[in-house]
Amino acid sequence: MRVLNVAEKPSVAKAVANILSRNQGLRMREGRSRYNKLFEFNYSIRGQHCQMVVTSVIGHLMELEFDDRFRKWHSCDPAHLYQAPVRKFVPEDKLDIKRTLEEEARKCQWLVLWLDCDREGENIAFEVLEVCTQANRHLDVWRARFSALIDREIHESVQNLVRPNQLFADAVDARQEIDLRIGASFTRFQTMLLRDAFVIDIAADDRNLVLSYGPCQFPTLGFVVERYWEVQSHEPEEFWTINCSHKSDEGTATFNWMRGHLFDNTCAVIIYEMCVQEPTATVTKVRQQEKRKYPPHPLNTIELEKRASRYFHMSSEHTMKVAVNLRVRFVTKIVTRARSAWFDTRSWEVECMVAEDLYQAGFISYPRTETDYFSERTDLHGIVREQLGHPIWGSYAQLLLDPEAGLWRNPSNGGHDDKAHPPIHPTKFSAGESQWSQDHHRLYELVVRHFLACISQPAVGAETTVEIDIAGESFSSSGRVIIAMKNYLDVYRFESWGGSMIPTYVFGQQFIPTTLTLDSGVTRPPPLLSEADLLNCMDKAGIGTDATMHDHIKKLLDRFYATKDANTRFSPTNLVTFLASTIYEHLVEINGEALVMGYDDMGYELWKPYLRSMMECDMKAVSLGTKRKNEVLTTCLEQMKACFLDARSNKGKLLEAMALFFERSNRSTGDEQQEVGDVVRQCNLCQESNMVLRRKPDGNFMVGCLGYPQCRNVVWLPGSISEAAVTTISCNYCTPGPVYKIQLKFRRLEIPPNYNVDHLGCVGSCDEILRQLTEICGTGSRICSSVPEHVQQQEGEDQMHLPPMHNEAVVGKLLAFTVAKEGILQMIALQWFCALGIHSLIEQICEVGGDSSVPCNTKFYSCQSQECNFFVWEDSLDSSSGGRSAQPASASSSASNPSRRGGRGRGGSGRGRSRGGRAGQSGGRMATDSTFVSATGDPVSGRRCFVCGDPSHFANVCPNRGM
Repeated sequence: MRVLNVAEKPSVAKAVANILSRNQGLRMREGRSRYNKLFEFNYSIRGQHCQMVVTSVIGHLMELEFDDRFRKWHSCDPAHLYQAPVRKFVPEDKLDIKRTLEEEARKCQWLVLWLDCDREGENIAFEVLEVCTQANRHLDVWRARFSALIDREIHESVQNLVRPNQLFADAVDARQEIDLRIGASFTRFQTMLLRDAFVIDIAADDRNLVLSYGPCQFPTLGFVVERYWEVQSHEPEEFWTINCSHKSDEGTATFNWMRGHLFDNTCAVIIYEMCVQEPTATVTKVRQQEKRKYPPHPLNTIELEKRASRYFHMSSEHTMKVAVNLRVRFVTKIVTRARSAWFDTRSWEVECMVAEDLYQAGFISYPRTETDYFSERTDLHGIVREQLGHPIWGSYAQLLLDPEAGLWRNPSNGGHDDKAHPPIHPTKFSAGESQWSQDHHRLYELVVRHFLACISQPAVGAETTVEIDIAGESFSSSGRVIIAMKNYLDVYRFESWGGSMIPTYVFGQQFIPTTLTLDSGVTRPPPLLSEADLLNCMDKAGIGTDATMHDHIKKLLDRFYATKDANTRFSPTNLVTFLASTIYEHLVEINGEALVMGYDDMGYELWKPYLRSMMECDMKAVSLGTKRKNEVLTTCLEQMKACFLDARSNKGKLLEAMALFFERSNRSTGDEQQEVGDVVRQCNLCQESNMVLRRKPDGNFMVGCLGYPQCRNVVWLPGSISEAAVTTISCNYCTPGPVYKIQLKFRRLEIPPNYNVDHLGCVGSCDEILRQLTEICGTGSRICSSVPEHVQQQEGEDQMHLPPMHNEAVVGKLLAFTVAKEGILQMIALQWFCALGIHSLIEQICEVGGDSSVPCNTKFYSCQSQECNFFVWEDSLDSSSGGRSAQPASASSSASNPSRRGGRGRGGSGRGRSRGGRAGQSGGRMATDSTFVSATGDPVSGRRCFVCGDPSHFANVCPNRGM
């Protein structure tokens, strides 16, 4: 049987192959990827002979990304990223690894997954599983679970294979999708809003600056900002306290005032003078009790990072990740920083993790674990025996194994178990390798000493407390001495049990203090957060995981959100102070009022990272099977989308806060003033971005491409629209689809009476009504004017709701079109419009060739149909005559209109120009050989006689009229 074994990294694949083959008959060959070798050897699994093939991936084989349509920053409204389709795919730089897996999977019957035994490793396992089973669907898939790259663990795991855990993989899938959608939406929003509006001097080229947001990054930042503001807002206040000391032959005791201190100088002076007048001190209490200092819990990843920071001043990132070159003799880890939807691109990096070096070389167990207690199956005595030969702590290990010494104690239970790995502990003896750096020596020593300490007895001491009375004021002093063996403190040199000896006192004893002083001091702010403090805050709040916390901290520094001083204490930058004060409150309180720099007004609870903590709990619930992945995704994304929309609706506060810290830029395009609506369709011009419904500052509606300014495709909607909303109804005719219809509401006075106020329109080419109304009403800006008081609304079903009247030309076009369409001169409508103060109905400029007898500013009405020659002069209204069809004439005239090119809703230059003659009874003027255009300057087809349906005439000249 042929078995394909896949590890998470090349070094692990090599270690597993060496252990299983015992370096006998091991053959190596090249794969398609030059970093991922293949190792072949023979082995027996459960008594069955197998030909083993061991190879590896490099971390995640696949990436999660939006569909190509949504990947560009201007391709869609960031709010739509919460529903945009996502896909998992193998990136181009890992296609060689994929091809190797496919080729080998076709030749094998079993697939054994040797990925790290945590949730992230399980997710990578299912990525490998997907690729391999697509090439060979008959593969029998197994999972090897191990915690250390040592012979015992590897051989035991391959003989006890289990099935992969889908729940662990689902938890990671949910987290990846949530982080992608939230991070991309907020990063695009705040970057596009602020980058060009302000001069942000934290980068050399601020045009390429990305103001990134991370669901874990910002809550982590919250702890830094909160402590920073506590320090900045602190106002020193003077206080006074009374100090007392007594020196005897046995030593000196310092007594502290049990009131602590007073902020009132007068009161402090009065009490002090009372003590000076009666300085005799009387011992009122002597208490002696046993004290124990317990050893730490077994070591997990967070404690390893915290203690390395505290003891060695190593950053958490440096503890887990130290950059080295390819000459490092242990392992190299090739990491690809893939281009994401919102983060900058990083080049290939060669990284080596100090803890992982020790792990992969077999010196310590797996360093990424949440577990802090040992199971009963762990051979603790065997681990101690391996350290007997060490020149420094070997003697202490010998005492631990000696039953008569009584030093052994079963380790305590820290209460955390990730169900994957034991606590970090030594797995192989080393007195120090020549290739190790100082960091390797320090970290290995910390792991070994911590393990020996956690299985040792606590230190035992005695504490003595003495209380005295001086003039009615109480003072106390305490001293501590270790009376038994120091026990674990003998080996755990990183901790001590401080204390001082005090003289012996008995109850009722009296003495005169050696010194009695009134001292002043000032209150001090709390210190800035150290890295150990920050890790502790993140751990308590459930922000990130043991494997990612150090990365979140590093990102704050890389993206100029925080700085770290020589004492590893963090301060936020100006950019962060702004972001935290304006964006974050939207994320933690959907209905809360966003206040600029005002957390005191918002309440302390608003700053806590509850949302991310809830997400992490949900991820854990998915891994345990108590919640489903889709349930968590739906709930979390709905909540975060509401947060995003709320933050965007208050974007003015972001701009105001930004102006406090940064200078305004002249590059601002004003795009932040535009209101982005819902998607109507994919752009049919660039075919990359979406077209969305927008409402411009002047109140007009349009459907424009989000790819602007690269793509300038736009559909202008009629200027008479008062309300517009995209529906979920798609058009059955327009392609490419879907093209979603828009529910439109028109202002009654700006459209002909025979059109409905409500219309479900389509911006494709199928909606004739929308096209007609665009021609009638135009799309230009409207100048508001008041409705005269003497105009009264009509009662009944035809009652009109009269908003403020607008441009006279619009009303003129409306009346002209109504007259032409109905085929009669509607004198009632004419009188009604005149009552509104509209004196100029519509004005067409005649371009008369060679006929100077025709005035240039003559007003007329014409039919919009190309086939119909209906025409009437305005002065014919006085004689109450109707229009009649014009006969061809030699005199030519044309009605010209403003050009549509370069404008909105206007006819193109020369477009629809028609030659017109005159008909009617005005002065006997006649014109021949003429056609006419609409009031907008565009011919309108589709007009028919409503009596007989003939398109060649209207009802007023229909031969069938009255039949």
